[in-house]
Amino acid sequence: MTNGGGGRTARYRDLMQLYSRSAGSGLPVVLLHAFPLSSAMWLAQREGLAPVCRVITPDLRGFGGTMLGDDEPSIDLMADDVAHLLDQEGVDRAVVGGLSMGGYVAMALCRRHPDRVRGLVLADTKAQADAEPARANRERIAAAVLESGTGILVTESLPPMLGETTRARRGMVLGRVRGLVQAAPPTAVAWAQRAMAARPDAFGTLRSLTVPALVVVGDEDELSPLPDAEAMVEAIPQARLAVIEKAGHLSAVEQPEAFNHVVAEFVKSLDRLD
Repeated sequence: MTNGGGGRTARYRDLMQLYSRSAGSGLPVVLLHAFPLSSAMWLAQREGLAPVCRVITPDLRGFGGTMLGDDEPSIDLMADDVAHLLDQEGVDRAVVGGLSMGGYVAMALCRRHPDRVRGLVLADTKAQADAEPARANRERIAAAVLESGTGILVTESLPPMLGETTRARRGMVLGRVRGLVQAAPPTAVAWAQRAMAARPDAFGTLRSLTVPALVVVGDEDELSPLPDAEAMVEAIPQARLAVIEKAGHLSAVEQPEAFNHVVAEFVKSLDRLD
């Protein structure tokens, strides 16, 4: 890996070294994974998008191959980690995409490091901050996993992550996602829940975006449904909406070919602008 960006590297010296998997070449596209998964969720994107772009898929703090560290929970810190990764990869500007929690990190990156973002992909996520009941529920789950492990994620969090069609007909997808959920370290799960609970509203960031954006949502998403996606499209000056049929909250995993198609077309449109 090389350190690009000159003086930027020193600014991120104390941030986390993110483990990442990459594929392809061309315009860099960074994809940030959902909670409580890892970059393993992007396997089909690394394979399917590699002919179109350079796909970079990091493990966010505490997940997959990345250490958690001792810092206080913070989505902003996770965004700074991604900016640090761009320096290490020698990337000045990238298309940044995130699904669910990854979308929160992508929006924080747009707010904190707008000069690093060439385009934005927001999938199955939302711009509003958590209301108090949602924050309380995140803290309940954080405490439960630290006390008793990740079993509560399988019983409570996993079912609504997948669409009705996947739960009924895609047993292999269900099994794969269950395995990724069960592999999540309890300390990382609790840290990420607390980071998400404290995140600010991002609509101001979206209204100030100067780059094109693609908003993707599964039509069976119960956690970040279509109205959340439409609200983000309305806020972003240059945005388009793509609805993935027969997919829930993990649209990239449940319907990878359809997801890859809309992302590839978006990336090609950015190439044409350059």
